[in-house]
Amino acid sequence: MEATVKPAHQKELFGHPAGLYILFFTELWERFSYYGMRAILTLYMLAKVSSDNPGLGWEEGKALATYGWYTMLVYVVSIPGGIIADKILGQKMSVMIGGWLLVAGHGVLSIEQDWAFFGGLLLIVLGVGMLKPNISTMVGGLYKEGDPRRDKGFSIFYIGINVGAAVAAILVGLVAKEYGWHYGFGLAAIGMVLGQLVYIFGQRYLTHVGNKPSSLMNTDEPSVSIKEIFQRMLSTKKSLAVLVLLIALSFVIPIQFMETEVSAYIIFFIFLSVVVGFMMTVYEDLSGKVEKDRFIVLLLSFLIVIVFWGAFEQAGGLLNIYAEQKTDRFISGWEVPAAFLQSLNPTYIIIFGIPLAGFWAWMKRRGKEASSIFKMAMGVIIMGLGFVFMVFATMDYDANGEAAIYWLIFAYLLHTIGELSASPVALSFITKLAPLRYGALMMGLYFAATGLGNKVAGIIGESSQAKRIVIELNANQEQLSRFFENDAAEEAFENNKAFTIETQLYTNSTGEVVFEEVNTEENINSIFNYEGEDSQKELIDRIEPYNSSVDDKLLTYLKFDYKDGRYLGRVDVDQFQTDLEFKTFAGIIAFTVAFGILVILLLKPLKRLTHGAEEKEIEGLEAEGFELADDEVK
Repeated sequence: MEATVKPAHQKELFGHPAGLYILFFTELWERFSYYGMRAILTLYMLAKVSSDNPGLGWEEGKALATYGWYTMLVYVVSIPGGIIADKILGQKMSVMIGGWLLVAGHGVLSIEQDWAFFGGLLLIVLGVGMLKPNISTMVGGLYKEGDPRRDKGFSIFYIGINVGAAVAAILVGLVAKEYGWHYGFGLAAIGMVLGQLVYIFGQRYLTHVGNKPSSLMNTDEPSVSIKEIFQRMLSTKKSLAVLVLLIALSFVIPIQFMETEVSAYIIFFIFLSVVVGFMMTVYEDLSGKVEKDRFIVLLLSFLIVIVFWGAFEQAGGLLNIYAEQKTDRFISGWEVPAAFLQSLNPTYIIIFGIPLAGFWAWMKRRGKEASSIFKMAMGVIIMGLGFVFMVFATMDYDANGEAAIYWLIFAYLLHTIGELSASPVALSFITKLAPLRYGALMMGLYFAATGLGNKVAGIIGESSQAKRIVIELNANQEQLSRFFENDAAEEAFENNKAFTIETQLYTNSTGEVVFEEVNTEENINSIFNYEGEDSQKELIDRIEPYNSSVDDKLLTYLKFDYKDGRYLGRVDVDQFQTDLEFKTFAGIIAFTVAFGILVILLLKPLKRLTHGAEEKEIEGLEAEGFELADDEVK
């Protein structure tokens, strides 16, 4: 009798569907490409055009703001990405399209042209939005309902995510340092191509999951569509009035109070206004005390998500810059690329993920507090305490001119333990609180809250940059070329690129501020004039408390941008920045710890408002929080 040969999609490997390993390697390479790019993105934006490895030469505030917008959009675009898959294309085709968009995006970033930067980021945002929310859904679809292997399958899947992310930060960071930023972006593109090849050749193992939705399917689906919510929101006087007021403020606030990116913030506030309108409409539609009470706790959960990622996502921005500019990264005579430190978070997740999950399970067995709200609050507190080490780092830098690398190592350790406490339960808890008919919408709002947290992180990073003094540079290209390395001057001037001169300043006996080039100690005051008397006076007033002298000079950066046929410069005094970074890190600690403690103090009434939703919780690693830096889509 001939043995029956199973079709490919029914085959198993190591006790799990063979399709799991196809998705495992697809996502591993996708995360390799994304987190490899992420590890060097901010550093590339900041890299001086006058260096051997030139970047965009942007100032820190602009780079951090761009990073915040980018990481926010990655999450927000996951909402329409999930809807397109559910309603039109199916998860399998959406993942395929997302993968090719990512290949194109990373490939475009490897082109050494300014237009390619924003074009590449846009393609990556669209690609991640199509791929990320849908590939996880396909993993779940490999298992029948109630299959005990499902949780372990997700654990295997997320190990792949973190392996890809950890290796990417190291390899892409090394290539970017040794061969150039665009080679680093190119390596990320190659990683994505490998992921796509795995996915294409593994299609026969995935024939039963993620297919195009049929009009005959889900006829009993209780979820309310976004269209229905819009109709209800616009037909209800109360919610409509609030929406109109908020949209009006969305124009007024950016125009009155924002100096830059006004249009972007108008769109951002309009989006938030619609979200608020949605929440009001849902609340008004809920029937019964139980649903409304749970919805209140749900809103708090979204707030916890925003606070957590608003602080945590300093990793790819402010902390990445700190590693590059102010950290002593020499080990045994070799300088560790700053991007390497971005591998710490996924590595810690691989090491501590299972033990920490076991710890919370042990706490629950002993009858100790281990509710989801408590875990989320503790995660915020622990993550916030990681910034204590960054406070020590600023003190170390202030005293010695550089900070030890172990401060960042310890900071990322606590950040990861906080993430492993809060993130794995957040999405699971939110789905348990959400009214059944609004489940899909609440999933989208979870992504929106995470995206908003990423934007908050960008705003915090941007606000941590010290105010500059604007001056006017009166110097020709011949005079300036000596400040450039090798042949970088010619390219910079041809393309009117920004550049930086590292100097040190002091106040001489006559009260004049003297700028000296760091390497030669040459007085370079003659190459520029102050834009006005107020600028010179402001500089003198701001450095006066530091008592600068020829024996006690202040490290300073003269940063110049080409505008309207001339170069305009800014004076960045490093001490100003150090003081503000100290305040920023201390402020994050104070807020996150206070916020987490407040949630814990409200724990009993909050648990009552859940009306037993916690009793349904299933412990495990299936939550998306076990993804790496969650910089982006988890």
